[in-house]
Amino acid sequence: MAMPISCSAFRRTALVLALVTGGMPAFAQESTNQSATQIASNQPVGEVVLIPNRVIYPGQTIELTALKQVILIAGKHKPDGVVTRAEELDGKVAKRTLLPGRYIPSTAIRVAWLVEQGASVQVFFIAGGLTISATAVTLQPGAAGDLVKVRNIDSGKILSGTVMADGTIQVSAS
Repeated sequence: MAMPISCSAFRRTALVLALVTGGMPAFAQESTNQSATQIASNQPVGEVVLIPNRVIYPGQTIELTALKQVILIAGKHKPDGVVTRAEELDGKVAKRTLLPGRYIPSTAIRVAWLVEQGASVQVFFIAGGLTISATAVTLQPGAAGDLVKVRNIDSGKILSGTVMADGTIQVSAS
């Protein structure tokens, strides 16, 4: 026969489960289109943060339309390691599910890949006036400036190179 769970034990378990699976809830109120002086006259102003207004799934690009600006309740502060500025979020990709009304940890986002794994790319070796180019397949994804491994299609040799802003890979002499 099942034992009844006390109400406080149930609440504790639910809180632990929510914190583990969804991160910390943002204790905030929605900011409206009020000016800063109107907000100051109505209530003490807290920190302004951005939180998702809908579920953002892993691999999805974060758009500003998917975020909501809120003001933290007076006396509440955002935890460390939380991204709150639009410039830090716009165009980034979610590494895990971001839930509405929750803070966005900086570890839950990444820059968008410039080259995807398995994509065909141009590889360049440049030394002085000599330029050698080849076609290769990426063995891992990468953003501009990342060091990635590629496999030369003709020789099968695996090379390491830097992803350039135009999506090509530049290798150096080893």
